[in-house]
Amino acid sequence: MDLADLPLFLAVTRQGTLQRAAAEVHLTPSALSRAVRRLEEALKTPLFDRSGRALKLNAEGERLRQRAQALMDLAEQTRAEFRGVQHRIHCRIAAPAMLAWLHTDALVAALGACGAQASLALPPVYEDEALAQLARGEVELALVTDAALSQGPNKQLAEGFERIDAGTLTMKLACAASHPLATKRNLSVRAALQADFVAPSRSPFCGLSRVQGSDGWRDDQLPRRVRYWVDDLQVLVDLVQRGNALAYLPEPVIARCGLSMLKLSDCPFVCEEQSWLLWRPSDASGWLRRFVDEFSRPHR
Repeated sequence: MDLADLPLFLAVTRQGTLQRAAAEVHLTPSALSRAVRRLEEALKTPLFDRSGRALKLNAEGERLRQRAQALMDLAEQTRAEFRGVQHRIHCRIAAPAMLAWLHTDALVAALGACGAQASLALPPVYEDEALAQLARGEVELALVTDAALSQGPNKQLAEGFERIDAGTLTMKLACAASHPLATKRNLSVRAALQADFVAPSRSPFCGLSRVQGSDGWRDDQLPRRVRYWVDDLQVLVDLVQRGNALAYLPEPVIARCGLSMLKLSDCPFVCEEQSWLLWRPSDASGWLRRFVDEFSRPHR
């Protein structure tokens, strides 16, 4: 078995098709197909169930994926131990775009504890995929909310993983300082609901398409007039900043974007999202422990 084929095999397992994997590793699909075929011939077993262009790992393929990822991790740790401070640290964190954005300051501070040569990758994925990438060893860390650990396929934290409190996000009603409601005191929910709203059609955390209530607002109790359905956070915030609509946003987003927070006198509910940084201490290198220690400091 050629060990050089293992990273190529892992790319195929991540992407699900030869075409997407080829784009990731900058090779042709035929070169990846040959690498997979060599592994299957060396191990005397098929590794994928093939359906058209899609490749789905079978049981033997999953066994090899786990072993191959462990070998890649061991190689990375060995390089780090022997090269010491000369080793270039590259930290990978899977997270929904909003969580990554809200924790940027803490992540940058934590990266600083790993040295001037350390770099950070934040591939934007929804929570289930973030947890899956962490379990497969494709990233060192994942940022998710409490709901991701109590619903769907990830009802509990996998064995060996630990979570670090990343804070609670409280949702508030936001508008531009120029909006007519910005100066209102003791604003009632009924008055606020007369305005136009902008809202995502998918949850910014889990990616589920719920249309109404994807941002945590209880449309079943207090239906809004949503004029703009926008899943891009930058565009959504821009519509609020221009005074075109109200939005239900996490408090840090409101503060960071210079928006006004509307205080409702009679809102019957509060929406909060507890967020967590997940990692596996048993496999952690020294730099990753420094990263987590810095992230956990109370000054965040």
